[in-house]
Amino acid sequence: MLHYFKRLSTKRWGWALVVLSCLMLLGTALYFQYGLNLQPCIKCIYVRSAFAGVLLAGIIGLIAPANMLIRVVALLGMFAAALFGVMQANELLEIEKLLAEGGFFSCALFADFPQWMPLDKWLPSVFEPTGSCGDTRWQFLGQSMAFWSAVSLCVYAAVAAILLLSQFVRLSNNPYRG
Repeated sequence: MLHYFKRLSTKRWGWALVVLSCLMLLGTALYFQYGLNLQPCIKCIYVRSAFAGVLLAGIIGLIAPANMLIRVVALLGMFAAALFGVMQANELLEIEKLLAEGGFFSCALFADFPQWMPLDKWLPSVFEPTGSCGDTRWQFLGQSMAFWSAVSLCVYAAVAAILLLSQFVRLSNNPYRG
């Protein structure tokens, strides 16, 4: 089974699927922000940056999927970005739960990106927080955007973990072996 996943990780179409799915999810986030006027909070922006990290990792993997070093770097980047996003989405889910129970919470007004990568300064229309935490006006199947973001990022993390594990499997050139 791991042989199949390793072969899959060496194909461009798998990496293209990661890139396209991330572009669709980021496009959806921008539609919610600019089309439906659902303004993103700081945690939403961090989740959005995690999707951008998965997208960047997908682009790196798409460049040369047959190259082991590039493939592993892309998989590690995808895994790290997805885990970061899951942590941020889970924190946002906790905030939503606290607010639903009648508690009070105020999140930061400004992003705290590293100085060497100030995404909120480079692309403020995408990465600048303009809303407050805990807004659950939009729901799908009774769950908030934070929940569905966490689910999506968990899927990316699981795929990256399986593909990373498969990199340790040696592929055979023998056509009679699996």
